[in-house]
Amino acid sequence: MNDRINIVIEDGVADVRFNRPDKMNALDPALLDGIVSAGDTLRSIQGLHAVVLSGEGRAFCAGLDLTSFSAIAETAGDLMQRSHGISNIFQHAAMLWRELPVPVIAAIHGVCFGGGLQIALGADIRIAAPDTKLSVMEIKWGVVPDMGGFVLTRGLVRGDVLRDLVYSGRQVEAAEAQALGLITHLSDTPHATAMTMARNIAAKNPDAIRAAKRLFDLSQDKDLADVLLAESREQMALFSRPNQKEAVTANMEKRAPVFSD
Repeated sequence: MNDRINIVIEDGVADVRFNRPDKMNALDPALLDGIVSAGDTLRSIQGLHAVVLSGEGRAFCAGLDLTSFSAIAETAGDLMQRSHGISNIFQHAAMLWRELPVPVIAAIHGVCFGGGLQIALGADIRIAAPDTKLSVMEIKWGVVPDMGGFVLTRGLVRGDVLRDLVYSGRQVEAAEAQALGLITHLSDTPHATAMTMARNIAAKNPDAIRAAKRLFDLSQDKDLADVLLAESREQMALFSRPNQKEAVTANMEKRAPVFSD
């Protein structure tokens, strides 16, 4: 990792923050590299149960840093190159949050534009301050969303609504974004709300939480038979395992569960 990303991990919850506040956390090569490195680090941490993703300063992320456009283009090379599995580096910066085995909650404030919005869409849940402004802004620069946005909006936004946002590039307030499906919850203190939610998730059976995330991801593009079979497979793997037994016992004894990982 580099100084563009801060990570603090406590009680199984990773507090991950973009750290370029003087530029409203706009994406430059160093921040992109930091995001990718953060994903690699988080994936390797044993005992990780949830992630909160946010930005330092006045904004979550203002999108691509246009002053670094040439450097980014030079660094990226051919966008058609699949440098990170099925993705290029830009797509991976958003998709990696969906690919992490634990839930990711984005705490959004200020502005969330372009690539920043696509990164937020990679999270499982998005909590925004009421005065947050969001935009699928790429058309302003004569390009299209290309950081996984067309994949990550599946099941969130109606097709005609997404077309409106992409074709116009208009800014929407957080309340409208919630009504459209881009935002999950509104909160005057999005980071604190996200951390509380993450700690609540971290107190649940980690085996079941990870199984649920696998099923959510699978259900995006598999047919009904595959999803139904996967549900049964995951459930069979959970039954009578130590953590599942502990969940039942703790609830019966009205105490906090103690899970192993």
